[in-house]
Amino acid sequence: MASCDFDTSSENSADFILRYSRRSIENLRESTGDRCIDFINNDFAIIHVPLEQIINLSIAAHSYSAIPKLYGLLDTTAVEESGISAAQHRPVLNADGHGVLLGIIDTGIDYTSPLFIRADGQSRILELWDQTLPTDQATFTQEAITAALRAEDPYGLVPSQDTNGHGTFMAGIAAGSRLETPVSFVGAAPETLLGIVKLRPAKPYLRDFFLIRSGAEAYQENDIMTAIRYLIHLADQHQLPLVIYLGVGTAQGSHDGTSPLGLQLSSYNGYPGLAIVTGAGNETGWQHHYFATLAANQPYEDVELLVGEDETGFCAELWATMPELFTVGFVSPSGEVISRISLALGQEAVIPFRLEATRITINYVNYEAGAGTQLIFLRFASPTPGIWHIRVYPSQEMGGSFHIWLPMHGFLSEQTTFLRPEPDTTITDPGNVMTTVTAACYDHVNGRIDIHSSRGFTRLGQVKPDIAAPGVNVQGPLLPLKNSTGSEADLRFGRLTGTSVSAALTAGAMADLFSWAIVDGNAPTLSGTAAAAMLIRGASRSSAHAYPDRSWGYGTLDLYQAFRQSGE
Repeated sequence: MASCDFDTSSENSADFILRYSRRSIENLRESTGDRCIDFINNDFAIIHVPLEQIINLSIAAHSYSAIPKLYGLLDTTAVEESGISAAQHRPVLNADGHGVLLGIIDTGIDYTSPLFIRADGQSRILELWDQTLPTDQATFTQEAITAALRAEDPYGLVPSQDTNGHGTFMAGIAAGSRLETPVSFVGAAPETLLGIVKLRPAKPYLRDFFLIRSGAEAYQENDIMTAIRYLIHLADQHQLPLVIYLGVGTAQGSHDGTSPLGLQLSSYNGYPGLAIVTGAGNETGWQHHYFATLAANQPYEDVELLVGEDETGFCAELWATMPELFTVGFVSPSGEVISRISLALGQEAVIPFRLEATRITINYVNYEAGAGTQLIFLRFASPTPGIWHIRVYPSQEMGGSFHIWLPMHGFLSEQTTFLRPEPDTTITDPGNVMTTVTAACYDHVNGRIDIHSSRGFTRLGQVKPDIAAPGVNVQGPLLPLKNSTGSEADLRFGRLTGTSVSAALTAGAMADLFSWAIVDGNAPTLSGTAAAAMLIRGASRSSAHAYPDRSWGYGTLDLYQAFRQSGE
């Protein structure tokens, strides 16, 4: 953790993600005084700077990869359908998550819920890190949480609460204890230990920079990266296999797994006893993705973008396919034409309109550091409602293809859409990282894929999602009422839909696999990559689809079949 002479969690602190080498460490320390560097791993560090020193946050001045991207929540009788119940009831398998740490990075947890307490009153939470609390008061051990549970005022001792409810719901789906009253309920891995990270909301300066819609839940890439590092350290400290569940995603980035967070996750490829599970996202049907291929003699592509009446602003990202470089121009809803903006490497162009209040900022990043391909970053401030034309011109006149992504659903007006959208290649990051297990969402009652479950493949054509799991109207725990006594009788349940639900179920199944393989000694060196292969081989497949499928991946989750395929 960084030790700075100012509060890095404050809204008056700016954060940057830096990829460094051994050669650059000394220069890095000289420029920061070695006081505000937080090393994530051997590749990345987080630099904290007083916000007052940042005169104008921009891609031209600070680089695209250095500015943390913003992630949102992936939402809007599943254990039986996914073969988890059958595996749990096979004594020879003993697949219930015992001896495994399930790390959940989300909105926190209601640690007072009976779903996360053992019969002897001990908390199942091995440790909880609440990023919203002051650094020296933010981490709570199992002993401290158990002591709080026995106190008259638990929150006086452990003042961490899930005020959103998303994290509690997902923890219940993934790892809730078995209950018979007030309803019959059990999570996918009811005997796991839990490592909980409550993410801190994104700072206002980043929300303003990316023009995130007011009220939308948003979290910073660097905070997710530090949460992953924390959970890996916790698992190492206690010598436990670890499954990390990520209930957040973003439509920003290259969609090929090369963001700083994606590269961090990729560095864990093949680690024994470490798996990372995330949702595919819920972007299909919202018309936020555009794709085109230009012929060699085509002068430009006219991209029609409808901006909603209630739209306050948004960012869009154009990612090109090598080797073509593109430039852009615009036609506003009133007919004002902005000619082709010249390709100026590393510079920023701000376009004010004579007839509109709109200001568009353009950054051409011809060789984005992670993906190596061209990025055109477009920032629409106070956009005039109506149909905009983004004219995309090939610079080398040999044709080529490009994608444009708008922000994820919830980050902008629902009325702001492409008029000719492309439903494929809508997996949210980090679901495009090849070392993650990426879960799509389907309705286990009618057997249909959810209408909003994001479709693959990645921008480079790699197969994602991996599998589909139940995620439509799935039952899970809600936050308690204010006058709750904390007893089982006061538990409330509701239903949610989304790929964060299907990912939570898949994370629990992965923990069950690790129990059987590593804890019980059947495959002591099983890695997350190998465990993912087990789930893929064991997936149920329908003759109606050719696999791998852009919506279903390699089929639907069937944990019991995965054990059978392994020779159990």
